[in-house]
Amino acid sequence: MNVEDYDFHLPEELIAQTPLPDRSASRLLMVNKEKGQLEHRHFTDILEQFQPGDTLVLNDTRVIPARLFGIKEDTGAKAEVLLLKNLGEDRWEALVKPGKKLKTGAVIIFSDELRAVIEEESDMGGRTLRFIYQGIFQEILDRLGSMPLPPYIKERLDDRERYQTVYARHEGSAAAPTAGLHFTKELLEQIAAKGVNIAYITLHVGLGTFRPMSVEKVEEHVMHAEYYELSQETADLLNAARSRGGRIIAVGTTSCRTLETAGRQAGDGILQAGSGWTDIFIYPGYQFTVVNALITNFHLPKSTLVMLVSALAGREHILAAYEEAIKEHYRFFSFGDAMFIY
Repeated sequence: MNVEDYDFHLPEELIAQTPLPDRSASRLLMVNKEKGQLEHRHFTDILEQFQPGDTLVLNDTRVIPARLFGIKEDTGAKAEVLLLKNLGEDRWEALVKPGKKLKTGAVIIFSDELRAVIEEESDMGGRTLRFIYQGIFQEILDRLGSMPLPPYIKERLDDRERYQTVYARHEGSAAAPTAGLHFTKELLEQIAAKGVNIAYITLHVGLGTFRPMSVEKVEEHVMHAEYYELSQETADLLNAARSRGGRIIAVGTTSCRTLETAGRQAGDGILQAGSGWTDIFIYPGYQFTVVNALITNFHLPKSTLVMLVSALAGREHILAAYEEAIKEHYRFFSFGDAMFIY
């Protein structure tokens, strides 16, 4: 398959720059994955789509203020660091700018209490950094760091919590699981009151979200591994839902990838609690083993995420849905509107 087959033209003015005042006020494009039928709704209408016995799966990762600005110690030149993965012992995997000037051995100064040494280099701006600091690292990061908004968002975000889901608990992500940004606590309570089980998984969003595809053939792309956790409580809920034939509805591609990782490990058997690293790449031809329906945002052209939703609903159905969303001026990407594939 060609990566170009997942391209589409998106007018720049449709890229949402700021979140709506009300989280759940976004629009919802419903897509029937079998027939491709489309329906325009509001996000709060999602409540009507749930049935007693459904299980809604949310990713409870929390975004850290992962973007740091400093200067190169020897020249005073500006330097930017985006933290991606905590490697332990004060070492982090990160992206740096400008990559050509920040080589192994370089020291970046962020403040009197925080500096970093570049220990290793990888491709496309990737680095391994070791931090040197006085005090508690997380407290320093909270003071000095800023939210790692994607590069297509140019507006300033005044309220950090608007780039967190209302159920975010476990810190570790370099980007928000944005499909979950539409939910309010009140809406989740209404969903639970309908007899829908709400389950949580954790997947810390890392480099795969920021790295574009650099190959021509879809099959040649290699996903970057991201850390996930599936609790015993969630495994039990999912196994009970599967045994009674209830739908499992993933909120976001991160939840979907975590569930399918667990499903691949279980085969046709019982899902097991566990944690580890997943590099699962879902594209057309993939057979879903756990996820029946998906709530997601609108994704970038030629991205692995467009391929994932195409695997669930079919490439032609997805591209037709995106064409309709563009025609109807839906808001795209992180702070944009939502899609329900059922």
